[in-house]
Amino acid sequence: MATAVSRRDRRISPVFLGLVAIMGVSGWAVWTGSSASPGFAVFLFVVSGWVVSLCLHEYAHARTALHGGDISIGAKGYLTLNPLKYTHVALSIVLPVIFVIMGGIGLPGGAVFIERHRIRGRWKHSLISAAGPLTNVAFAVALTAPFWLGALDGVPEVFRYALAFLAMLQVTAAILNFLPVPGLDGYGVIEPWLSYRVRRQVEPYAPFGLLAVFGVLWIPEVNQVFFDAIDGVMRTLGVSEWETYWGQEFFRFWQGEPQLTP
Repeated sequence: MATAVSRRDRRISPVFLGLVAIMGVSGWAVWTGSSASPGFAVFLFVVSGWVVSLCLHEYAHARTALHGGDISIGAKGYLTLNPLKYTHVALSIVLPVIFVIMGGIGLPGGAVFIERHRIRGRWKHSLISAAGPLTNVAFAVALTAPFWLGALDGVPEVFRYALAFLAMLQVTAAILNFLPVPGLDGYGVIEPWLSYRVRRQVEPYAPFGLLAVFGVLWIPEVNQVFFDAIDGVMRTLGVSEWETYWGQEFFRFWQGEPQLTP
């Protein structure tokens, strides 16, 4: 069977479990207000939650590829959710975290190495590429559930802001990743449907797609339009700009603890 993988290859990594534990403990500290520095607790919660989502993003690619026919996925360690097993740890984990710290942008990373020649069918290739950003969409919907369900009674204010900011990162990652830019998942979705000639012409630019997107986002006019669109999506999910703003303010604890105004 194509999806047969040993139990060892599917065992969840202690590294991932450690990240989940950090997310849980820091989330509890934010919820209870027991930390001497609420901002630092928010920082730990958001960063650990962001890295967990990156692991799930790459896992979704790998799992879908496995079911699509790439049985080499298990031996590479991608199903263990261990970020250290990714082909480019710096691109998959370190760089996205730096982008979050610098600009509050959930910029996608890459990637797991998939042996595409093992997979037959254009739809399978497209689904493999779409699986990652769809995981970010699912994460965003789950994080914002208390907002769009109107279930915020009893939720501490700072925890609500932390959830809002982490959810915004998921939304930005999903939107950016679905852009049809070489090197991003959005291009991977449409690539199987392009002619061989077009794919060969575009291929040399794939390594620079991520950096090009980041560079364009630093253009003030583009940045304004982009974040207006993000705010629109967040409002649809029941999250206000006020909540994401204060989430980011608490996240940047090194700038000093923010003072909430009534």
